[in-house]
Amino acid sequence: MKTAIVTGASSGLGREFVRQIEQVFPEIECYWLIARRGDRLEEMAKTLTGKTVVCFPLDLCDSMSFLAYQEKLRGEQPEVVLLINNAGCGYLGNVGQTELASQTRMVDLNVRALTAITHMTVPYMGAGSRILNVSSIASFCPNPRLTVYSSTKAYVSSYTIGLAEELRSRKIGVTAVCPGPMKTEFLDVGGITGNSRMFEMLPYCDQVRVAGGALRAARAGQTIYTPRLFYKTYRLLAKLMPAEVLVKLVKT
Repeated sequence: MKTAIVTGASSGLGREFVRQIEQVFPEIECYWLIARRGDRLEEMAKTLTGKTVVCFPLDLCDSMSFLAYQEKLRGEQPEVVLLINNAGCGYLGNVGQTELASQTRMVDLNVRALTAITHMTVPYMGAGSRILNVSSIASFCPNPRLTVYSSTKAYVSSYTIGLAEELRSRKIGVTAVCPGPMKTEFLDVGGITGNSRMFEMLPYCDQVRVAGGALRAARAGQTIYTPRLFYKTYRLLAKLMPAEVLVKLVKT
């Protein structure tokens, strides 16, 4: 049974990915949904009529969740057509002045969990399969007051490019989507709403369009997908301008 696996599926962009997968990958028959909040996953499952849905209420910052996931893979032996690494978090604040737990959680979820889930899933993917990693425009240049977050997303984009080359011979595509801010609970949970002049000035991305565009980019085999002309221009600028200069202009 052709399967899609989505982390961070309970809200925001992850929820939108799940809603739109069928439009771009109609061959997928089974959905594995992963997030901490099981009740939200169950609600999402009810909307996927005609599909087999497996809900995993896992906290990917807990290493025990990797064991549970690996056991499920070994037991089910799924034919994974699409893996979406959407789970992530970001907290506003200066290094050394915010809670240590929030700083390390960004590394655990954005880097460690994404790496672990991908590593365990790749053996169950064949030619034509796709991996979609959610990165950010923050990956283009370090953002003061989001230093750890932007660094973790730089890892995600770099990891995507390297992995895409590794898996090219197996005809497995890997795509990183790098959107700007979106009006989701991510901004509230991260303490960003109302506390960053930069975020108030930036043009926002629409999560519906981001999800659809990212899925189509993944299907087409595109390695980096950046929505909106504004952020495509910023990506180009980040390549041309020294990071030590640009970092002074992108303070959050």
